[in-house]
Amino acid sequence: MTSLNRRDFVRDAALVGAAALAQPGVALAAGAGDAPPQPPALPPALNGAAEQVARDEAYWSKVAAQYAVTDEVVNLESGYFGIMAAPVLQAYHRHLDRVNRESSYYARREYPKALEAARTAVAGFVGAKPTELVLSRGATEALQALIVQYKGVGAGDTVMYADLDYNAMQWAMNALAQARGAKVATFDIPEPASRAAVLAAYTRALDAHPRTKLLLLTHCNNKTGLIIPVKEIVQLAKARGADVVVDAAHSFGQVPLSMETLGADFVGLNLHKWIGAPVGAGAMYIREGRLDAIDRMHADESAPLSRIESRLHTGTTNFATVMAIPDAIAFQGRIGMVQKGARLRYLRDRWVQAVRDVPGVQVLTPDEAGMVGAITSFRLRGKTDRASNVAIVNALVEQHKLFTYWRTGLASGDCVRVTPTLFNTPAQVDRLAAAVRGLAAG
Repeated sequence: MTSLNRRDFVRDAALVGAAALAQPGVALAAGAGDAPPQPPALPPALNGAAEQVARDEAYWSKVAAQYAVTDEVVNLESGYFGIMAAPVLQAYHRHLDRVNRESSYYARREYPKALEAARTAVAGFVGAKPTELVLSRGATEALQALIVQYKGVGAGDTVMYADLDYNAMQWAMNALAQARGAKVATFDIPEPASRAAVLAAYTRALDAHPRTKLLLLTHCNNKTGLIIPVKEIVQLAKARGADVVVDAAHSFGQVPLSMETLGADFVGLNLHKWIGAPVGAGAMYIREGRLDAIDRMHADESAPLSRIESRLHTGTTNFATVMAIPDAIAFQGRIGMVQKGARLRYLRDRWVQAVRDVPGVQVLTPDEAGMVGAITSFRLRGKTDRASNVAIVNALVEQHKLFTYWRTGLASGDCVRVTPTLFNTPAQVDRLAAAVRGLAAG
C-alpha cells in the first residue's frame, strides 16, 4: 500500500474534520438500562483496488457501526483482545442463553456437532483440514502444548528464539530445553528492520547453532507489530534440520494468511484478537503427517494417538464461546481479509507517516510491504525504560483521551504500542499523531 507523506496527512485531516470523531460505532448511545441501538446492516465487502477500498469512509463508517465502543477514551489498544461486533455479540448471547437453559441436555447431545462446526469454520478460513486443527482457549495454550510436547529435542541440542517473540513462548522454550538437557540460543532482530535484514539475522543465528532442532517464529509480534517472512525462514530452518513452531496469535485476522503461506508444520492461532470471537478461543494446528512429532498431553487417553485431540485436552470448554466462533468468522468473511488488511494498514500508515520524521520520535516498524499490519510501536528517543513509557501511556490517556499500552522485552528497550482497528477513524489516529508530536516537543 502506498504510504502517506506529511502533506497527505494534513490534507486528509482537513477533509475528515472534527465531525468524524462522532462517527457511528465510536460511542455507546444507549443509557443505563436502555436496549442497545441496532447497527445498520453491514453492506457486502467492497471490490476494487485495496488503496481505494481502505479510504472509503462511507463504507468503513458502516463497519464501525457494528461495534458498540466506550466514549470514555479512544481505544488504540486492540492488540489485547478484539471486541465482538454486534452480530457476533448477539449470537453469543443466544448461545449462552441456550446453554444455560438446556445445560447438559444440550452439552451431551448437541454440542459435539457445534464443536465440529467451529473447527471446520476455522479450518476453512486458514486453508487447513479440520483434522489438522483442535480448538484451544487461546494461542498461548496451543503454543505451550506444541513446544513442551515437541519430541525432537534431545540432550546437547539447541532451541532458538528472538527478542521479539512472546514472553510466555520464550519461557516454554526454556522449559523444553531444561527438561531435555538442551541449550537455548537467543538473538535480537535488528532495528530498523527490513525483510533482507530479518532473513540475514535468522540465517546467521541458525548457522551459528547447527544443532538447533526447534525454532520459534512469531509471525506478527506483540511488541512492535513487525511481520516477518515466515515461509522463507521456515525453509531456512528445515534445510538445516530444524522444525519451526509459528506463533500466529496476532497475524491471524489482522492480515491475510493461510497454512500454505506460512509453510510451517506447527502453528498456534488466536480467535479472540483479530477474528473477534469471545475471549477464550484459539486453535492448534499440526500439519497432516507430523502428529508423531508432538507428544500427547499428560498421557491423555481420551482420544486415539492418531487424532490431534490427544495433543490438547482443555477439559470442559466454554460452550457458548465455541458456538460463536462460526459467527465471528462469518462476520470477518463479509468484510474480506484483503479489504480489512488494507484498512488497518491505511490507519497505521496515516499516523506513522505524520510522526516518522519528527525529531525525537522513533518508529519501530518499517513501511516495507508485508512487514507490518495494524500494530506499530514507537518510543521517544532516549526513553527506553519502563517508567518512561508508562508515563507516555498515561499522558496520552490523561491529556488526550487516547488509550495505548507500553510493551517490554525488546533488546533496544521498552516502547509504546498503538493498535487501531475497524472501529477507529482517520480523525482518531490524526489525534494520536498530533499528541505524539506534542510529547516529542516536550
